[in-house]
Amino acid sequence: MIEIGVFHNGASDLPAKEVPWNGAGVVVNDGDLPTTHQSAQRTIVNQVRQGVLADKLGFDYWFQTEHHFQPEGAELSPNPLLGEAAIAARTKRIRLAQAANIITWWHPIRIAEQAAMLDVISGGRLEFGIGRGYQPRENETFGWPYGSTIQDQERNRAYYEEAYEIILKAWTQDSFSHHGEFMSLPPSYTKWNHKQTLAYFSQHGVGRALDEVLKVGGPDMYSGGNPVQATTTKLLEFSVYPQPLQKPYPQMWEPLTSPRSVKWAAERGINGYFIVEPNSRLRKNIDLYYEAAEAAGWPDRQDRGQFKRGWDADKHRGVVTCRYIHVVEKGLGDLDRAARAMKLQWDYYGPFGFAAVLAEADEPFYDLNMKVTADMLREKKVAIHGSKQYVIDSIMEIKEQCGYEDFMFNAWFELGGFRGDEVEGQMSYFAEEIMPVLRRECGGSPELPLSTVDLDVEPRAAAQA
Repeated sequence: MIEIGVFHNGASDLPAKEVPWNGAGVVVNDGDLPTTHQSAQRTIVNQVRQGVLADKLGFDYWFQTEHHFQPEGAELSPNPLLGEAAIAARTKRIRLAQAANIITWWHPIRIAEQAAMLDVISGGRLEFGIGRGYQPRENETFGWPYGSTIQDQERNRAYYEEAYEIILKAWTQDSFSHHGEFMSLPPSYTKWNHKQTLAYFSQHGVGRALDEVLKVGGPDMYSGGNPVQATTTKLLEFSVYPQPLQKPYPQMWEPLTSPRSVKWAAERGINGYFIVEPNSRLRKNIDLYYEAAEAAGWPDRQDRGQFKRGWDADKHRGVVTCRYIHVVEKGLGDLDRAARAMKLQWDYYGPFGFAAVLAEADEPFYDLNMKVTADMLREKKVAIHGSKQYVIDSIMEIKEQCGYEDFMFNAWFELGGFRGDEVEGQMSYFAEEIMPVLRRECGGSPELPLSTVDLDVEPRAAAQA
């Protein structure tokens, strides 16, 4: 079986242009800063439009990233949960995912609440993606209060793992506390002498005893103000609302590149997301993920045991890959413009060292400073650009060469310099002409449950006097 999703990274719709820099050309979007702000507004609207369209076209998953602060034009998605809440309100079927929410930039309770809200609003369609971040302009701006600087990888990982633990507690425990290296929740000094809390937990059968939630004390002679604060009564636990509809919690995902991260995710039942690896290296990573999951006893949020190699469509477990898709057929598409879009993206990504993972499995990692071209991405079939049949054949090659049993594939349609309607044209053509072939070749797709949340309401007539 096969499941098919759409990945959206939020590239600018402004034309891509090459500017001279340091003896070579660098591609950026064409516009002054006010123009880039206007483009960003269109991008946010287009993300919602295209998420709704993806549902109508029959795609199974919609993935968004989290990225900020970019006048250069490669990517923008400041709050995928908020954007997907808008999509959820206008859809019933498509699964709403992130690749990923960068939890090192969030207070874990805040992101747990917002993600759970999306699960509730969508009727249980959240697929929760988590990541550590890698760009200092973002990490150092958002992450510093939480000790998650990207300049110190070990500190970043330590906070990330603690935040992950807190999110799971918030989603699975009716009332809880956490006392770790980075956070103490609630803080040891939180006073809470509230009569409603005292009365509620004085009852029998509410799930917690009063002395588990509050350490009750007398008045504090040194404190002024209201009775809640002028006390020695301390808060020991608290409850996070809402919790997700999906139990025990939604499936979690993580974008993966390093063997260390692959193993960490597999050992916790977190699905893996791969994008830029060529097929040979992707197969190697799938092997590593599967071996680590087996060694850990097949961890899974619902304890369903072993899953199929690569992907299990019934359990929605395993590893997804994503490829740039641009179809050139009967007046649709433009290979030259798509090449410029690839250069726009990789002139941005390249300096972060992503060229390394474009190496084949039997090659050493490429030089971090290597120039990545559209021709290289197309040769590696990371960018699948061409005719309908070429796109079909290249996608099926991934399944065959990587040894997937069931198959999970994501298409990346949006490109820098392309308008929203052009992206939507690519999505529609793929859904109408290519997706049915992929489903037939892979034996169909599972039925996804429909949301039962009713967000449609009509005004009622006023009561008659």
